[in-house]
Amino acid sequence: MRKTSVRELHIHTSELVREAEEGAVIVIERRGEPVAELRPITSPPRMPADKKARIFASMRDIWARMPQTGDSTKIIEEDRDR
Repeated sequence: MRKTSVRELHIHTSELVREAEEGAVIVIERRGEPVAELRPITSPPRMPADKKARIFASMRDIWARMPQTGDSTKIIEEDRDR
């Protein structure tokens, strides 16, 4: 863990962000007191392929049950006339 001042953060922002991106945790201090941390963002876990496939399959089933009119303009006009 690296410590740096607010002044250093202003001067070397790009360098510090690059370090954090590479995994470093940088504590930002004001007058010697820690006030913030700069750390890498952990990426959200990816959805497993089988779960994604199930979701898309259920979406295809829902889509297949929907009325197929072929003309969205007609549907919008009918809805406006209500």
